[in-house]
Amino acid sequence: MDISQIARLGEQIKANVGRVIVGKDQTVELLTIALIASGHVLLEDVPGTGKTQLAKALARSLDGTMKRIQFTPDLLPSDVSGVNFFNQKLGEFEFRPGPIFAHIVLADEINRATPRTQSSLLESMEERQVSIDGETRRLEAPFLVIATQNPVDNQGTFPLPEAQLDRFLMKLSLGYPAADEQLEILKRYRTQDPLDSLRPVVSRAELLEAQQAFTQVRVDDELLQYIVQLAEATRAHADTALGVSPRGVRALMRASQVYAALRGRDYVLPDDIKTLAAPVWAHRILLRTRSRQQEQAVAALLSGILGSVRVPTEAKLG
Repeated sequence: MDISQIARLGEQIKANVGRVIVGKDQTVELLTIALIASGHVLLEDVPGTGKTQLAKALARSLDGTMKRIQFTPDLLPSDVSGVNFFNQKLGEFEFRPGPIFAHIVLADEINRATPRTQSSLLESMEERQVSIDGETRRLEAPFLVIATQNPVDNQGTFPLPEAQLDRFLMKLSLGYPAADEQLEILKRYRTQDPLDSLRPVVSRAELLEAQQAFTQVRVDDELLQYIVQLAEATRAHADTALGVSPRGVRALMRASQVYAALRGRDYVLPDDIKTLAAPVWAHRILLRTRSRQQEQAVAALLSGILGSVRVPTEAKLG
């Protein structure tokens, strides 16, 4: 698969998901970037904005398996990963896989589960494997976790720790649709749910090829240095208690490569990095002073850093 084929694959996914999700092309594109970059996504928004619909639409656009886990306080780690049970008929233990054994896993309201259950996702998200009773089982590629959470209703929730947040490639938000978009939603859903008629447009084999091919996109040394300088600036900033991790640095590079490929380019531009810095890095930065305007404060901090760090010139990149 070459770069132009990755761009066509991205357009196919975007158009298919767009049959269900109205007016959120940028969010759909970012979700597609995470899918091709083999990353995971945290969708955070108020109820009813289409988080679960977006995840389901993406899953149905792919020729793969999809499982949904409703996270609740009584959910156990074994409910996610699976369990060995004794089959009396056979007289031996048998493994019953949990919903984590799927190509796309929708973790709905992830912050409602206890930290013990949340941590059961750590190994699978990072290492693509699950360890049960001393036996390690590989998760079949592609593997993508899309987790949702509601930032408003915090009663009975367990905020995700920084270690788990860092395992998400991106944190995205849909936001309320505009008036004309809401009208279009009503028209589409007037007689039936368009999700019911959605069919796969990308095969599992094509996606696996794209996940390998995007690494052909060139990232010049000057741009690698630019990413490192941006990350160092987040760590050295007076307002940050926790800056971007090395995992976050790699995440921005990979996301920028996919972003360029979706535009038919085999090279990354500084603007690609600047465009993706917020969705890839904002959730990884912890400020010294907590406030209700945390997200706006982090966005302002990142904007200031992007404006202060010197951008490599085209002459040098050439």
